[in-house]
Amino acid sequence: MKETLYINDFALVNALGSDKETIKSKLLAGSQSGLSCVENLLLEGPITVADVTEALPSLSDKPKHLQSRNNQLAALALKQIKAQAQTLIERLGADRVAIIVGTSTSGISEGEQAMQVLQQQGEFPEHYDYRQQEIYNLAEFISEELATTGICLTISTACSSSAKAFKTASEIIDAGMADAAIVGGVDTLCGMTVNGFHALNSTSSGICQPSSANRDGINIGEAAALAILTKDESASATNIRLLGVGESSDAHHMSAPHPEGEGAIVAMQSALTEAGLKASDVDYINLHGTATPKNDAMEAAAVAHVFGIETPCSSSKGLIGHTLGAAGATEVGLCWLLMSGDDSENTTYAPQVWDHVIDETIPALKLVAIGDKQASPIRRCLSNSFAFGGNNVSVLIGR
Repeated sequence: MKETLYINDFALVNALGSDKETIKSKLLAGSQSGLSCVENLLLEGPITVADVTEALPSLSDKPKHLQSRNNQLAALALKQIKAQAQTLIERLGADRVAIIVGTSTSGISEGEQAMQVLQQQGEFPEHYDYRQQEIYNLAEFISEELATTGICLTISTACSSSAKAFKTASEIIDAGMADAAIVGGVDTLCGMTVNGFHALNSTSSGICQPSSANRDGINIGEAAALAILTKDESASATNIRLLGVGESSDAHHMSAPHPEGEGAIVAMQSALTEAGLKASDVDYINLHGTATPKNDAMEAAAVAHVFGIETPCSSSKGLIGHTLGAAGATEVGLCWLLMSGDDSENTTYAPQVWDHVIDETIPALKLVAIGDKQASPIRRCLSNSFAFGGNNVSVLIGR
């Protein structure tokens, strides 16, 4: 029998801030203050990214292979939930709390810096360790910080990585292999991803414009998002549940989505089926909304097929950028914020900030603007994450 799982708490760090209150306030205000033009990432010149400017904790006391900006972001997020996580571990046992997280960059930026030193000086710097770049590194770091001894793994399926973490964690708990999990993802800016997406003609010339006729690509961002997932309703201040997670892999193309959104449709429908809900039961959809021509066209068609065009929806990419392996958990976290707190505060949608130039060639979804709200509290949100190789995940949460 499928377990009822609660998202007891969420930790978020992204371009909007490093605490939930600041992030929610800037999110609802449609702030683009976290987007900036930098000159140290793209080989061909300046590019707009969404970076974290908060001071990050030092990891100088940690083993060398765990010292990376990716783990610094994880440490900053972990501070928000560490006390609650440790209480949970003490109650359930260190072997009964799984660590399931996603990333696509890990410590690649440290590797890039080390290669520059190697080219200039003939040897790697003393502080460099190849293991900083390993995908498992993130899960290992969080497990070390919390002193867990149970299942510990990192998922890396590009932009769906940390959304898949919710599905994997729920399956592990359902199978009796753990009683709770720390779930989420972290990704940091590095030259490889910025130049790689630019080589695919997928980066924006300025601030990205999701759904617009003028959309020309993404702004890459960085973020950390960690959630506590348990079977314990009493531990949750919000009583927000993980209702369903739908997955699919259409494998249409290595980097391009299926043009009709076949895999996206399956993922959304599967999430609804697992939750035992109808499309009309969902109050708001957080779109993957990358602002690339092919993704937004595909997703508009897929959402219209499953939900019609009246369900309120938006992309947060114009505020926090595309945080790649952290995007899934980050945007589930934004949905969690919309529903957390008093009911009187939970009627406003996360807005889509864009140029409002409508693309007449794609379905006209109900894109919400700053201040748009519904009469009753938001109860159920769906968040989409669609990745390279047709790896699609839809996460449905609700009160």
